[in-house]
Amino acid sequence: MSSQDREWDEAAVRSLHGDLAELHGAVGESDAHGADSEAEPGEGVRQLLTTILSQNVADENTARASESLFATYEDFRAIEDAPHDELAETIRVAGLPDTKATRIQRALSSVREETGGAYSLAFLDAMATDEAKAWLTDIKGVGPKTASVVLNFHFGKPTMAVDTHVERVSKRFGLVPDSASNARAHDVLDAAVPDELIYPLHVLLIEHGRTYCSARSPDCDNPVCERYCDCDGC
Repeated sequence: MSSQDREWDEAAVRSLHGDLAELHGAVGESDAHGADSEAEPGEGVRQLLTTILSQNVADENTARASESLFATYEDFRAIEDAPHDELAETIRVAGLPDTKATRIQRALSSVREETGGAYSLAFLDAMATDEAKAWLTDIKGVGPKTASVVLNFHFGKPTMAVDTHVERVSKRFGLVPDSASNARAHDVLDAAVPDELIYPLHVLLIEHGRTYCSARSPDCDNPVCERYCDCDGC
């Protein structure tokens, strides 16, 4: 059976999760980044800014840019009010510094205006997932992946962040149509994956994409690829 012809009902998704967990190791609740509310004021905003920095850049450069950003400015207001060129230079290691500086300051302005002056995303916790995602993605430069990272990792809301690994593997396995955009992939996976498997399956798909199902020269000699994938490497 072609992967694109497979029927992905809840039982099939649970079987995939089980097979990935058997191959890579289970992802427990204690591994999740998320919390059901902001334990520390501003932590959600910090994650939003860090996720903007992470767009289209390697993890190590995200970490360096984030460290530079939060060491340079004493608080979120200082970041929002910083001269654009200065902020861009502060985060340059993350790439696209002018674009990301604009996105960061726009995001901070949107949060402050929504809350009446506070830099906190705690209000999102009371929203339904779709409503919270819509609020975040209404900020220009905040796409579905960035919104999903914040909502799932920080608030524990059931929405999957679809990075390049998740999208590639999901399409090769037929979970997501080949022609789907990244935004559509988010919608398809959110609808297909049971809420409690959103985070662990996200982690396992990334691990599988990094370890076996790479973009080039995939290593398909593993039971998961043998069962679910029919890419050129298989």
